[in-house]
Amino acid sequence: MNVHKNARLTPSGRALLADRVASGWTVKAASAAAGISRRTAHKWLARHRLGGERRHQDRSSAPRRCPRRVDAARVCEIEALRRDRLTGAAIAGRLGMARSTVGLVLRRLGLGRLKSLEPPIPILRYERALPGEMIHLDIKKLGRFDIEGHRVTGDRRKGRSRKAGWDFLHVCVDDASRLAYTEILESEREEDTTAFLERALAWLARHGVTVARVMTDNGSAYRSKLFAKALAEAGARHVRTRPYTPRTNGKAERFIQTSLREWAYARPYRSSAERAQAIEPWTRTYNLHRPHSGIAGLTPWQRVNNLLGNDS
Repeated sequence: MNVHKNARLTPSGRALLADRVASGWTVKAASAAAGISRRTAHKWLARHRLGGERRHQDRSSAPRRCPRRVDAARVCEIEALRRDRLTGAAIAGRLGMARSTVGLVLRRLGLGRLKSLEPPIPILRYERALPGEMIHLDIKKLGRFDIEGHRVTGDRRKGRSRKAGWDFLHVCVDDASRLAYTEILESEREEDTTAFLERALAWLARHGVTVARVMTDNGSAYRSKLFAKALAEAGARHVRTRPYTPRTNGKAERFIQTSLREWAYARPYRSSAERAQAIEPWTRTYNLHRPHSGIAGLTPWQRVNNLLGNDS
């Protein structure tokens, strides 16, 4: 057994401790001379009195008895009962096992939570054939700041922007080409949301894209009469996502993730105003130069031109 490098006593030091006490030293004096506590001194003296060749050696820290692993047959029983939707406590009671052991087995099987028993939700991918057949709208709320954050200063204690408010990133993404239009507005109210829709439709029209459907979530601004009126005037049908299912509007959600990674958090900004100024150049780069893996490595601008027949 190797002696710990910081141990105060080696086996010979422990023997010396016992010899000193046997020769008349007090335990207090002998422990002080060895640089150890009286409790430690009493421990080694007790082991010395037990005798044996290894009385001054360190003992193994391994437990004397290890609990037996659950055998494969019992694991199969636990899994079968779990798939019948029994709780861990019910399984432990039926099999006469400890709840902690059953819980450990369930976690190893990946069945620790009941939702693990549900079949995986099938991934339904779709893509419209032509630009404008459907566009996706969404809004991302971003905190404003007017004090340089720790990413700029390196000091988390310098301060925070108190009650600075929020910026709202409004995005519009074409389903077929992934062509995107973005703005940062002061709110997500129906007036700003509707005005963004109108500007997005006009921007797409200038690029030869006529919108037939608009997909949004069920936010209050998208359900407003003002928004519905703007859609009617544009001759576009409103398609809403399934409640509490953001993946239904997946292309807009994915675009927001990309924008946060490559724009909002790509570099430290000194203020939210500086960050807001950077969104337009980034969106232009996204449309014109950034290859998109979802459209075979083309840029959105190349894709929209191909689909509209402008490059044929």
